[in-house]
This record gives sequence, structure tokens and C-alpha cells, in this order.
Amino acid sequence: MAKPTPRVLEVIGTRYITPNMCRVTLGGAGMVDFPIDQESAYIKLIFPQDAGSRPLMRTYTVSVQRDGEIDVDFALHETEGPASAWARNAQVGDQILIGGPGPKKLINNEADWFLLVGDMTALPAITVNLAQLPTEARGYAVLEVTTEADRQTLKKPENVEIHWVINAHPNADDRPLLDCVKSLNWLDGQPAVWAACEFHSMRALRQYFKVERAVPKTHLYVSSYWKVDSTEDQHKIVKSQDAQTEDQ
Repeated sequence: MAKPTPRVLEVIGTRYITPNMCRVTLGGAGMVDFPIDQESAYIKLIFPQDAGSRPLMRTYTVSVQRDGEIDVDFALHETEGPASAWARNAQVGDQILIGGPGPKKLINNEADWFLLVGDMTALPAITVNLAQLPTEARGYAVLEVTTEADRQTLKKPENVEIHWVINAHPNADDRPLLDCVKSLNWLDGQPAVWAACEFHSMRALRQYFKVERAVPKTHLYVSSYWKVDSTEDQHKIVKSQDAQTEDQ
């Protein structure tokens, strides 16, 4: 299937959801043929470079979609990349070139219970996943944020517990998400697991879910969204190499 032609969208509004999460609302004429029901799908923000250089592309999730508008949430880090810097400084009327949308990555709803795990970069996707779970769903969401003030009130089934992990300075050695997951009471029945976070943390979680808990591929989604001390382009290379090794 051919990739959708990139479109120019316009900044309709911006606001801070929490101190380290900025929401940018995009709309305009470019939304005319944007597919419906794309919450949790990914889009590519495209930043043109100097003549002769390939444009920079950064991947983000459609957090909310309304008629003619989408919301995109940006986790803001101490070291800013081009996308988060753009979001922090975006003004109404600014334009941005967008690729996509790409496929949704939703948790398998055919399960006895559910476990969603992620840091702030995955919080938009987890928010959509939580909201679409069956009302009778049970399980956990383990969410890593920068500060206490970055906690959000999320729509979720009553019997899904949220556990917040505060981590102001993520690094390659600490595993706060895994530590919290291991402290949970592992429920009876078949779980469905959805996890996305920093690369090193992702690999630790993947090992735990695949080897120690033997969660089958049909019920396991694990992905890295970024890598500490790396650009997105560097992370993309390492992520591809890791996937090839994992498939062998």
C-alpha cells in the first residue's frame, strides 16, 4: 500500500497538559482528506533541512481526533530535539508538514487482564489504549513521568490500577519501570501486555515478559520510542539492529 502523501497542517492552538507535556492542536485545509478514527495512529513530523540534505522526520502519536483537528502531545526533555523545540515554540498559524497516518498499535483486547507500561513518550498512546479497553477490563498501567506534577487524570476501566513512577533523570542503567512491574501481583489468566519506552528499559521489559512470564507474541507489544543520549536517527539504527537480532 502506498504511503499517504505528506500534508501541510496548521497550528490551531497549544497548551501545557502538565509541566513537561505540551499539546499542539493541528488543523487547516490539509485535514480535508485525513482519515477518521486515527487516535493512537502515528504521524511523521517533517522538518526541511538545507538544500541537499534529507528532511528530519520525527514520529508522534495522534492523541485525540475531532472533526478537522488532531491533538499531538509532546513530552519535553532537558535536551530538546527539533520536534519538542518546535512544539514548545509553536504559535497559532504556524505550519508543519505531516506524513501518515501510519498503523495503530493497540493492545490485544482478547485477554483475561491487561498490563500497559510506558514513559512519557508513550503516554499519549497508552491514554488511547486505556480509554478503549472494555469496561469490565482489569489490570494495571505503569507510567513513568518526570515529576509528580506530570501525573494526569486518565479515562480507564474501574478495575485497572494506575501506578505512577517518578523519574526526573532517565539513564541507561536504572530500570524503574521494570522494578515497578515486578512488584505487581501477576494476575491469573492470559494477560495482554503493551509496553513502550526508552530503548534500554524496553529491552529489560521485553526480556521479563518473554522469558520470565512467557507472554505469547499474540498478546505482547514491546517497542522503544527513544534512546538515552541518542538522536532519533541514531536510535532508529539501533532499534533496527535490535529487531533483526531478536528475530533470529
